[in-house]
Amino acid sequence: MSDIVRCGIIQCANPINDESRPVAEICEAMMVKHEALIHEAGRKGVQILCLQEIFNGPYFCPSQDPRWYEAAETVPGPTSNRVAEICKQYDMAVVVPIYERAMRGVYFNTAAVYDADGTYLGKYRKQHIPQVAGFWEKFFFTPGDGGYPVFQTRYGKVGVYICYDRHFPEGARCLGLNGAEIVFNPSATVAGLSQYLWKIEQPAHAVANGYFVGAINRVGTEAPWNIGKFYGTSYFVNPRGQIVAEGSEDNDELVIADLDFNMIDEVRNTWQFYRDRRPDAYDEINRR
Repeated sequence: MSDIVRCGIIQCANPINDESRPVAEICEAMMVKHEALIHEAGRKGVQILCLQEIFNGPYFCPSQDPRWYEAAETVPGPTSNRVAEICKQYDMAVVVPIYERAMRGVYFNTAAVYDADGTYLGKYRKQHIPQVAGFWEKFFFTPGDGGYPVFQTRYGKVGVYICYDRHFPEGARCLGLNGAEIVFNPSATVAGLSQYLWKIEQPAHAVANGYFVGAINRVGTEAPWNIGKFYGTSYFVNPRGQIVAEGSEDNDELVIADLDFNMIDEVRNTWQFYRDRRPDAYDEINRR
């Protein structure tokens, strides 16, 4: 019997590339731009939606400017709740990646997860934080402290892995072991060094763990940092490693795929990676 879930992902360019404008104004402009695409997802019957990394603003980590701490808010909070209220109109579960202020001076790169009735289910905090030229994320983010939770929505079990996390297979496996049927990876990735990995790592995670992946990347070039072009090409990949829907490199876009979660059973009954894995033989991973 078919168990098809209509999933959507949104890629979007920042509409205000002007550092002289207030942070709140920049974030509101990005929010308003997303609202039209969120409503489009609802009208088209999307059941689970995911937005891009820190969706309601630019990717500000090329700087080390403390003014961007102003973009952080509680989770759940006004922006994530605002998105959830829109999605509730359409019975649509949603993953809302946002900059979280956990307490004074402590910030996380976070994704809030809401069910189709607007119920807040919990959050994932990005575990792996890069610190290289153009990606000064340790200036803005504390490493995640909440493990690899999986959220039971009305339509399926959802996991989240954020951007740089995707380079680490350990967390991807934890999400599978915790029951994820689809894992969303909201990202902010520019053309260059890691682009060749974009369509290798996440299909590999899908195959190794027997689940679907929704990979989201923003589009456009963001001033004043101009670290490169965010190349979009957001996509869905199935447990066989096949890309089944893909966005463009340049456009604001809603990418939709009808995913048959019964494929998870078909693939796992063929490739018994969970049965044949040997956690008793992996102790050396934890010693290094």
